Formats: sequence, C-alpha cells, structure tokens
Amino acid sequence: MKLFSTYVARALVLMLAVASAAAEAQQAPRVLHLGIGLAPESPQGQAVVDFAARIERYTQGTLKVELQASGKAGNDLTMVKSLQEGALEMTAPDSSTLATLEKSFSAINYPFTFLSEAEADTILDGEWGQRLLDRLPQHGLIGLAYWENGFRQMTNSRKPLSTANDFDGVRMRTMQNPMLVDSFNRLGFTAVPMPFTQVYDALKAQAVDGQENPLPTILTSRFYEVQKYLTLSRHVYSAHVLLVSQKVWNTFTPAQQEAMKKAAIESRTFERRVSRDGAEQALADLKAKGMIVTSIPRADAERIRNRLREVFDKYNTDIGASTMIELYVELGRMRTVQSAAAATQPSTASALVKAPAVKK
Repeated sequence: MKLFSTYVARALVLMLAVASAAAEAQQAPRVLHLGIGLAPESPQGQAVVDFAARIERYTQGTLKVELQASGKAGNDLTMVKSLQEGALEMTAPDSSTLATLEKSFSAINYPFTFLSEAEADTILDGEWGQRLLDRLPQHGLIGLAYWENGFRQMTNSRKPLSTANDFDGVRMRTMQNPMLVDSFNRLGFTAVPMPFTQVYDALKAQAVDGQENPLPTILTSRFYEVQKYLTLSRHVYSAHVLLVSQKVWNTFTPAQQEAMKKAAIESRTFERRVSRDGAEQALADLKAKGMIVTSIPRADAERIRNRLREVFDKYNTDIGASTMIELYVELGRMRTVQSAAAATQPSTASALVKAPAVKK
C-alpha cells in the first residue's frame, strides 16, 4: 500500500509538471513596444518589422516586438525618457538625441566628417562606436546596434541652395542638438531646433523655411508637398541607435538578451540595404514630384567645413579630445588605405578630406 501511494504521488508530481510546462508554452508572449518618429513605410519602420520577426523566431515566441510609428509613442527625446523610466520598452532615435545624455554622441553628427557609408559603417560597428554604446547603461539605456538614417540633405521653400552664400537668413529646422544648432547658425542659417514630429506642420505654416533629412525620410514624410527646393549636400551622416530600456533589459533571461543582440545586428544589415536602395529611388521620386534639385560641390563643402572650425574647437573640448582624436585616427587609417589603392587606379580615385586638428 505504501509503495502504491509513492507511485501515485510521483505520478501526480509528473502530471503537475507537464501541466505547468504546457501552461507556460501557451502563455501569451511578452510584448515590447518599439517607438519611432518616422512612418511605418520608412527604412526604419521596415527594419523594425524585420527585427520583430527575428525576435519572435529567436525567442521561440516568448517575446514579441510591436511597432509604434509616426510619433505615436512620442518624439525622440520623450521616448528616450520613457525608456529610462521603464514606461516604454524600446526606441531607435537619431544618435544626436543621445548627446543630451552623453556628449560624445555629437561626434557622429559633425558636418562633413564621414565621406561615405562605408566609412560610417566601419567606425560605428567597430571599437569606436562600441565605446559610445558602452556609456549608455549609466543613463538607464542599453544600445544594441547602429542603424542607418543616412546622409542628410536640405530642402527649403525659398530658393535653390547651391553655395554657402545662399544660406543667409534661411530659417532651417535642425535636430535638437546644440552642436548642430551652433553649426547651422555659424553658416548663416537661422537654426530652429524642433522635434521631428512637428516639422511637417511647421513647414506648412511657414514657421520655418526648410529642414534637413535623408532622402527616404523627405519622401515618406511628404515634405515635397510643402518644399520646392532640394539640395544634395550630404552635410551630415545620421545614424539611429537601437535602444532597450535597461529596466526592461534586466528582466530578460540570458537567452533572450542574446537573441536581442543577434536580431539587432542582422536587422542592421537589412535596414542599411533598404535605406541605401531607397535613397536612389527617393531622389528619382522627389524629382518626379516637381522638386528642383541642386548640389553642393565638393570644393564648396570643404570651404563650409572650414567655416565651422570654431564650432568644432568648442565641441572637441566639450566632447573630449580623446574621443575626437580616436575618430580621426581611424578615419585617417582608412583613407590612407583608400589613397594607396586609388594611386594604382587613378580613374576610380576619390577625393579625400583631411581631418581637422584637435586641440588637446
């Protein structure tokens, strides 16, 4: 009788364990809300959908990512604040937004610093970019990867901008980053920092004359409806930083954390491809919609950069000389290799921009 009771007890324990496992398997997945300011059809929005699919697959359905696009969860600054408070799980702001917390992120947005997407990829995905991400946990954030926003171009409703002499008096909306505000003011613009979610209405009401963003963003945000002139300036390379609230991150299992990291890197590759393919098509579409397109010549771009020396000196000190020196050293190495290769293939040589001196 005692032996029978033992078998019954064991059977009950086994049944309860199986029932518990089944209930856990059937439990609804945990939903992570990922807010962005751009439209769902933007490269960033498409990348979130790709990221969500990978997360669901890699976590066996225990985590699910839900896109909240077009500013539904707030603007970049307010969404980052919500992550710090644990009120929102994820976002992917422009890197310039993070400069309010960690000044070194301003370095990414120095005008005319990156000459190509390949340069930006190498720097941001390497040790230099990782060092910036490693500083985010002290601010309650976890940085998973750099996604691409792209090279920024200018639009306005007043006149073509072909040289630096055309900038004077144009009221230009800028990102909410002090270095960029100072840079645009130094060039002759009247800089108006403003959340992205307010830009279209401000342009329509002529509260500002122009704005600057990558081509896919100009297209998907329908700025062509309220802007006539497009200037291909490539004045700033702009990156998004895929973020998780540290409070939320700390509740993940180690396996879920690894899945998040893996999906972020893979979706980075997807997002950059969509962004770069989309830029070429966006330019054609914007021309077709009637925008008048001009370009800033490379020689003029270098003169514009020279006008910003005082601004750079100020922020080099603010950011930290070591951060800027490390960036310019890495860029210098890359360009030396490129220059050597170009010397053997003069027909494909590209112009190189000398990195500015950094005051220690």
